[in-house]
Amino acid sequence: MKKLINRPEDVVTEALQGMASAYPELIRVQSGPAFIQRAQGPVQGKVALVSGGGSGHEPLHGGFVGLGMLDAAVPGAVFTSPTPDQIQAATLAVDGGAGVLHIIKNYTGDVLNFEMAADLARAEGIVVESVIMDDDVAVEDSLYTAGRRGTGATLVAEKIAGAAAEQGRSLAEVAALCRKVNAQGRSMGVALTSCTVPQSGRPNFTLAEDEMEVGVGIHGEPGRRRVKLEGAAGITALLAGPVLDDLPFRPGDRVLALVNGLGGTPLIELYIVYHELARLCAGRGIAIARSLVGTYMTSLDMAGCTITLVRMDDELLSLWDAPVKTAALRWGI
Repeated sequence: MKKLINRPEDVVTEALQGMASAYPELIRVQSGPAFIQRAQGPVQGKVALVSGGGSGHEPLHGGFVGLGMLDAAVPGAVFTSPTPDQIQAATLAVDGGAGVLHIIKNYTGDVLNFEMAADLARAEGIVVESVIMDDDVAVEDSLYTAGRRGTGATLVAEKIAGAAAEQGRSLAEVAALCRKVNAQGRSMGVALTSCTVPQSGRPNFTLAEDEMEVGVGIHGEPGRRRVKLEGAAGITALLAGPVLDDLPFRPGDRVLALVNGLGGTPLIELYIVYHELARLCAGRGIAIARSLVGTYMTSLDMAGCTITLVRMDDELLSLWDAPVKTAALRWGI
């Protein structure tokens, strides 16, 4: 294992310290328990957004704390859910009196721990709503979930809900928009290699040189099937077909298209996948109204990508275009 780390057990702590040093104008990193908070928070009168999950998926979620997105992100150990006391502390820290929205990827540990934290926060008088993201079409149940997994649409929901919160919308309105993105978003991923968790020092699973895992989860969970490696056109079709058919997306739809690298994929390859995705959408009469290509939700050093499509309307497009200033996403500022 070759990693730019010191001791495996210190990876998350030292990474959080690095984020705090790199972006002091955007975030504050709290310890005991650990969470990342918006530097200017809490914002009085604004609905606060809290998300989180296991570390190893950066820049999700800590990279999206700031103006127009999250008020706090709660990082667990690598591929391990954050604890209820972490989530409760983050919720209390960012509450500005208008309520707090928890945005939760559908992984069993995350769901249970966020539910416990919400109950604890409610006991202290904070109004908390929760939205569970489950946009992955690959499998209904996996090693980590009951039901579909939460993946790329989570980023879109955090951006759109964050913009609505900045506009002063109510907790019910912000939560409804978050649920709308989840209902209208679909994702699927492929792995060309495994990832290596620092604490174990070895790959999570093994793929032959001529194999790929179609429908892989962001922790390396198995997908729909393991098949022979194809070119970018074939891989994109294997991902986009199930995504397009599941909602289903129809001619005349406007979509946001996200092509996301899983940590070990060069941007040049992601642009090739986007080109193939745009061609497939055009062939079905689907207009890509907005696009995002890059590395936003990772699985440590895994080579591969995910594709996310979200059906958009004028309101969602306006909220997507609204200003955002975070470590990993910023425009309009």
